[in-house]
Amino acid sequence: MQSTTSFTVTIPETQLVDLRERLAMTRFPSELPDVGWERGAPLAVIRELCDHWQHRFDWRKVEAELNRHPQFIGEIDGQSIHFIHARSRHPNARPLLLIHGWPGSVLEYTHLIDALTDPVAHGGRVEDAFHVVLPSVPGFGFSGPTREKGWSPERVARAFVDLMVSLGYERFGVHGNDFGSIAAREIALAAPERLIGAHVTQFFAFPSGDPAEFAALGPADHARLAELELFGQRDGYNQIMGKRPQALAYALNDSPVGLLAWNLDLLTSFGDRPHQLTPEQILAGVTLYWLTGTSGSAAAIYFEAGRAGTWEKPDRTTAPMGISVFRHDFRSIRTFAERYHERIVFWAEHDEGGHFASLEVPARLLADVRAFFAPLR
Repeated sequence: MQSTTSFTVTIPETQLVDLRERLAMTRFPSELPDVGWERGAPLAVIRELCDHWQHRFDWRKVEAELNRHPQFIGEIDGQSIHFIHARSRHPNARPLLLIHGWPGSVLEYTHLIDALTDPVAHGGRVEDAFHVVLPSVPGFGFSGPTREKGWSPERVARAFVDLMVSLGYERFGVHGNDFGSIAAREIALAAPERLIGAHVTQFFAFPSGDPAEFAALGPADHARLAELELFGQRDGYNQIMGKRPQALAYALNDSPVGLLAWNLDLLTSFGDRPHQLTPEQILAGVTLYWLTGTSGSAAAIYFEAGRAGTWEKPDRTTAPMGISVFRHDFRSIRTFAERYHERIVFWAEHDEGGHFASLEVPARLLADVRAFFAPLR
């Protein structure tokens, strides 16, 4: 990593005024009767969130929470990377890299930093302490738009390894969600000697077509296969962002309500599964995208992953891996996951929580992170 400078979030008031004015001028689309979430976010849901956004949401609270933590901007591989670096007061704390996904941001984890760095004050033990490094993925948030093409999951992984080493962490752990789960696997493939272990909330593994593999599946696995099929029917965001991200970027960058409606699909698990996100949590993340102008560059990670062949890569990891499966998320099937990971040493199933478990059920995720890393040194 090249030069690093301290960073403080200071959004000009004029940008917030502009946002509220745009919300007031929204042209809402028509809607067919009785379609629910079948075609995307319902009009009534968006209207209610838009009203909250315009009249009651307070970005300055989000800004203040971000600024509680030490933030920096560094230059890695020609790209600015924003990151939070919160060191524990416990000298034997493990370094932990946290990687968010789409449509997420560093806000997925800022509320967990205190418990991770000071576990004794938050129901844990001294041995549970971590030095936390929480970067904005290139193209997201305060890292700003990417400056050139080619920022695939593999390249992000290399940049984050460089970040950790430059901060003095020769070995470290990683936790990831969504894109962060994918990047965590890429780190395990690229630099296994540096990895204490990787804990994720999804293994995106699908049927290989091998009859023997299907024969080994139980009734619960087949139920998950049906859920995977439903997921595949509704992942329009993946199809569009994976093929024409720039065409979409104009709309997302120009309409705050358009951005909200687009991101809301995955934020709420397509609306047909229970989720526990509050309006404040939803709007904080969407506002961060809006104020940083990164909705288009964030969407492009799907294009880059497809171009790099990330989804088809057959390589297997050898570092310790762990997964926490949440009931209303993409539920990984262990048989499939074991095709890609030789050492799955932790597997936890939860009866609640969705795609953003760190926000919905943070205590459960925190407990799993501690349990996974406890035996690993």
